[in-house]
Amino acid sequence: MSGPDLRRAAAARALTLVEPGMRLGIGTGSTAAAFILLLGERVRAGLDIVGVPTSEATRIACEREGIRLATLDELPELDLTIDGTDEVDGQLRLIKGGGAALLREKIVAMASRRMVVIADAAKRVETLGAFPLPIEVNRFGLGATWRAVETALAESGCAGRSLTRRRDAAGAPLVTDGGHALLDAHLGAIPDPEGLSARLWAVPGVVEHGLFLGIAGAAILAEARGEEAVVTVLGAL
Repeated sequence: MSGPDLRRAAAARALTLVEPGMRLGIGTGSTAAAFILLLGERVRAGLDIVGVPTSEATRIACEREGIRLATLDELPELDLTIDGTDEVDGQLRLIKGGGAALLREKIVAMASRRMVVIADAAKRVETLGAFPLPIEVNRFGLGATWRAVETALAESGCAGRSLTRRRDAAGAPLVTDGGHALLDAHLGAIPDPEGLSARLWAVPGVVEHGLFLGIAGAAILAEARGEEAVVTVLGAL
């Protein structure tokens, strides 16, 4: 049972939550891409929904599948957002942003009545932080912001911390869809996600960070058992 098979299984379970007429937030990343492919099949078979994409990459993928789209300005209130996650713990706290779309992902999620994340079960962790925490920052004053973020990490008790600037496939500094720089905090473990979130928000220049706390209502996780994919749910669908 491969990773794509597991992502497809989680996406297929999430698709059962989508009802005709829904205003749907559509996430970014490999598992969200599997969901878009399945959603496109349903749309071409007659399902009437309108989606709000969380990134330019998602917009392009949805248009390719024939999924009708709108902006969040046109649809400021959404029924449901389906998105992937890089880590999820037992309290449905997340690290997101591996696809560099964390700002738009969080805006869309917060505009939704509920958010459900989909992933393979390997993304379930006891303690957040093995996956590098993305921190989106204004490019103006990047050096000063960098130092302030390092201080926030230290004050939050994150041992072994280091910061790197995210780069694109060509090796150039990555610029997000919002025009910002992206830092990755390599922490190993985050002992107090809420405390770290508050400290990062206090840093001028921080636009967004990848801690999604109290936002997701459920996580659909797929794992391989023999030759089958078994789906489990954290939280309530």
